[in-house]
Amino acid sequence: MDGEGGSSGLVKSAAVKLSEMGERTKQLGTAIKDPHQQRRIILVIVCVALLLDNMLYMVIVPIIPDYLAELESEQSEHVHVVIHPNSTANSTSQYKVNKNNLDIQIGVLFASKAILQLLVNPLSGTFIDRVGYDIPLFIGLSVMFVSTCIFAIGENYATLFVARSLQGLGSAFADTSGIAMIADKYTEESERSTALGIALAFISFGSLVAPPFGGILYEFAGKKVPFIVLACICLADGFLVLIVIKPFSNRTRENMPVGTPIYKLMVDPYIAVVAGALTVCNIPLAFLEPTIANYMETTMHSTQWEMGLAWLPAFFPHVLGVYITVKLASKHPQLQWFYGALGMVIIGASSCTVPACKTFGQLIAPLCGICFGIALVDTALLPTLAFLVDVRHVSVYGSVYAIADISYSVAYAMGPIVAGQIVHNLGFVQLNLGMGLVNVLYAPALLLLRNVCQMKPSHSERDNLLEEAPQGLYDTIKMEERRAKKKGYSSAGNSLSVDENGFDPFRAQRSLSEESSGPEFT
Repeated sequence: MDGEGGSSGLVKSAAVKLSEMGERTKQLGTAIKDPHQQRRIILVIVCVALLLDNMLYMVIVPIIPDYLAELESEQSEHVHVVIHPNSTANSTSQYKVNKNNLDIQIGVLFASKAILQLLVNPLSGTFIDRVGYDIPLFIGLSVMFVSTCIFAIGENYATLFVARSLQGLGSAFADTSGIAMIADKYTEESERSTALGIALAFISFGSLVAPPFGGILYEFAGKKVPFIVLACICLADGFLVLIVIKPFSNRTRENMPVGTPIYKLMVDPYIAVVAGALTVCNIPLAFLEPTIANYMETTMHSTQWEMGLAWLPAFFPHVLGVYITVKLASKHPQLQWFYGALGMVIIGASSCTVPACKTFGQLIAPLCGICFGIALVDTALLPTLAFLVDVRHVSVYGSVYAIADISYSVAYAMGPIVAGQIVHNLGFVQLNLGMGLVNVLYAPALLLLRNVCQMKPSHSERDNLLEEAPQGLYDTIKMEERRAKKKGYSSAGNSLSVDENGFDPFRAQRSLSEESSGPEFT
């Protein structure tokens, strides 16, 4: 009897749990269908993808040098025993040669991701504009998953190089499509700034927490474990994309007009200024990451844990910078250019003070200043790119954020290869002074963006299409949105012609004042 009662109790508890799971599934299904909740879920998916990419980018910092050194020592010992079993001559010179080769190998391995990302981004941006943001995001996550698995099982330099290069390919699709998707889903400028700011916080967290995460797991659990953990998270994020976004069944974008080609966006002077700022402001971070550990070891005699944790405190000022910029942008959006310029000045001043630091505690302050300044620049200028596309081109964001990704990749492709050579030939002090000076000198260029806030969203090819009868689901949805926004205001100028480069909003601003339907800065 007791056995029967116990089994019936187990059956009842199992039934209750199944019903609870059913209710949660229904709630998730309702949330997925609700557009407002769906935006939030998509933001979470994109943020996790960006977190993974940056963790995989930085997690190898404490792992790969030590792992490659072990492989190199095993090979050299084997060769030494086979060829010279009883000789120790020239061991010092052989060690120096091996050390130089190892440094070159590490530099090339670190840079390979950014180099391939730099090469693929022009193609991925065009591809995203053609097919939408969903499928490229899933492709990027799939490639990153394969790359992470190869990192886990790779036991020689060639395999690790393939894994690192594959990560660059995945990032070119996942990062660009993810950020472009956020810009597309959040059309109001204040919401867009907040959403992109959250994404930047995840990027920062991934970059700064990955070295201690990888170092601790590598020390106590071995090389495979950090990559297995990241691969599992990547797999879960990919399933979320399939369930929530449904990339292979979503056809709401099939009638979307083709975005402006990437080469035309590159010659837009405003977009070029923003892209240059994103490259210049990331140079100190990209150049210091491969050189700061050696400086700390020779100057401060720092321990391994101090070198691993050097960047971690900078996460907090980075998040603070994102928060401050988002709040200021919502109140004073016309000063976005100023926030970016101020960030570049802070980066320049902080970079110049790095060589003056003689202790670990002193070094934390300028590194925090660099990350705070980068937060100001990125948070102010990434939404500006989407706004520039809205007002000067077609509101399709794949190519413009491919340009932003190219800007980052230029800095991080040069860093591991160029920074060491500059330090070797000129010195660590000259490297930092040069980076600081470049940032300070570039800051005034952002004055060219001071009138961006006065632009009106253009009556572009996309708007002309939507003035006609809707041809598909996407056009029908956008037509209803336009009607709701207009609230009775009539359109005065369907006869406006737009050339293929996009018209100048300064010249046509007054004639468009009645027909503009998008967000406007006042």
